[in-house]
Amino acid sequence: MTIAKSLKLAAAILRDAGVAQPEREAASLLMFAIKRDRTFLIAHNEYELTEAESRTYSSLIARRQTREPFQHIVRNQEFYRLDFVVSPDVLIPRHETELLVEAAIEILNGKENARILDIGTGSGCIAVSILHNLPTVTATAIDISESALAIAKKNADTIGVAGRIRFLRSDLYQALDPQEFEIIVSNPPYIPAEEFATLQAEVRDFDPIIALTDGADGLSIIRKIVADAPRYLSRSGHLLVEIGFGQAAAVAEMFDLKLWVEPVFIDDMQGIARIVKSEVK
Repeated sequence: MTIAKSLKLAAAILRDAGVAQPEREAASLLMFAIKRDRTFLIAHNEYELTEAESRTYSSLIARRQTREPFQHIVRNQEFYRLDFVVSPDVLIPRHETELLVEAAIEILNGKENARILDIGTGSGCIAVSILHNLPTVTATAIDISESALAIAKKNADTIGVAGRIRFLRSDLYQALDPQEFEIIVSNPPYIPAEEFATLQAEVRDFDPIIALTDGADGLSIIRKIVADAPRYLSRSGHLLVEIGFGQAAAVAEMFDLKLWVEPVFIDDMQGIARIVKSEVK
């Protein structure tokens, strides 16, 4: 079957399955299957797929038809201009989380030998991206999942920052020794349990539940992070946490202004308060 016919058939299958942008995804999966770029697909749409290429492509389309995320199929996600290995053991990095990285880099820029703590590191995308851009910064990255830590370690090694990052299995701060960080960053599970069923199938059925929801109001992990953060921050140390839609008011109330500077919120491209930022007094 030619490229043109293969793409038409695959796009129809994905469209019927409810996949967004089926033509684009069909093309991306074909590029992955035959190891060619988009220019080749356009210039050689009469190219006949080999039998092996057709089998591979059909297998990939069948997986995507079940709504398995594209990123899981290709085991990769671009984040902050870097390529990260992903798997079902970690949350697929989202564009919104790049706001947290940008804010952290802005705070730390020019500070020699600063130390960061990444709570719930997952794929390691936050800590690794910060270290890649700030060559004197070091990090401690913690996660409750050993499987997630294995993925994060692989990404740190591939991107070349493994020598400046320590990985530790920990339930929030539980396994940490007393120490002071210049900044704490986190993208915690913040989806309320009552909203979990409404998530896209790619998220609800394939991302690790523990990385999505606390099983309660979506705020319990954030409360714990904020409450204990002053014990692990240096003087004027910063806390940056990603939050969910409509949570800004409740999150603002978590900050005791005797201990914290009044928190500010960073909006995403949809105007949703996505990152809370504050510093200890």
